[in-house]
Amino acid sequence: MLTERQKLILLAVIDDYITSAVPVGSRTISKKKSIGYSAATIRNEMADLEEMGFLEQPHTSAGRVPSQQGYRFYVDHLLTPQLWTENDIFQDSLQSPFEYEDIEQIFRQMTSVISKLTNYMTITLAPKMVEHRLKHFQLIPLTDRYAVSIVVTNTGYVDQRRIVVPEGITTSDIERFVNILNHRLQGLRMSKLKSVVSKRLKEELKQYVTNVDLMIKLFNQIIDHIGKEEERVYFSGTTKILEQPEFQDVEKVKSLFDLLEETDVISRLVESDQDGVQVRIGEENDLKSINHCSVISASYMIDGEPVGSIGVLGPTRMDYSKVIGLIDFLSKDLTSRLRKWAE
Repeated sequence: MLTERQKLILLAVIDDYITSAVPVGSRTISKKKSIGYSAATIRNEMADLEEMGFLEQPHTSAGRVPSQQGYRFYVDHLLTPQLWTENDIFQDSLQSPFEYEDIEQIFRQMTSVISKLTNYMTITLAPKMVEHRLKHFQLIPLTDRYAVSIVVTNTGYVDQRRIVVPEGITTSDIERFVNILNHRLQGLRMSKLKSVVSKRLKEELKQYVTNVDLMIKLFNQIIDHIGKEEERVYFSGTTKILEQPEFQDVEKVKSLFDLLEETDVISRLVESDQDGVQVRIGEENDLKSINHCSVISASYMIDGEPVGSIGVLGPTRMDYSKVIGLIDFLSKDLTSRLRKWAE
């Protein structure tokens, strides 16, 4: 347990170090109006904080810097997340990214905005296709041989493609098949559509559709193609990490950039099935290449379930208050926006 004075001094040290990136001495802290203790008293308390593992002294004659344990205590007990509004975020933009009709543009623009505001690397995971739910299915005949398939999901994702219509399928078959599927499948996960159509709806479809086997085969081909869509991971600010003094070490940068080529690993860094903001500091990330980094992430939800994540990666000397507040605001806002898309 830390005393209130120790908490106050630890808070001041971390805030100062986050801003300056320079080891903090007792005289620097004593000059702050909010402290009210002499340099000697602060020096003694900083020595005790070091002994307890909250601070470290990189050089004998230098000031102190926060340890990972110190940052953890700071995040859990001392900081107050910065409050954000949409106006704060987009005041320098000509247009809010959430005004776009294309869901992919939303993710790309949001990732870019977060990186711009934080000066750290931003990673956004779009919903996996298996997590999407069907909102609308359409099959529009163009000629006897060609049609356009349109699949719209509850996330705002739209798949539109030109397909070849098998010989023997009539316009009437298509119309009745589409009407039944929209009535029966709306709201189901994409991963379940094929089995539901083949096992539960086939008998019903036979009553209205002449070439039901051909129609089901065509539908399965459309869904299979969509299912092959890889998880979309959006990056922004990968070079901004180089602006941080911690990354002047070439080996650190190389190991980090090597990691960025492994999309599945990056995805696991920020994905979460928990509600709220998650903060993993240094070695808590369980990856040697980023044990000098922190990752702040949060999930966004659809129908009460987490389907994707927003994450920021930066040095352990991160502006936690700013980033936690921003990620919290945007994950909740994105959840709200996607809910409206699904209506």
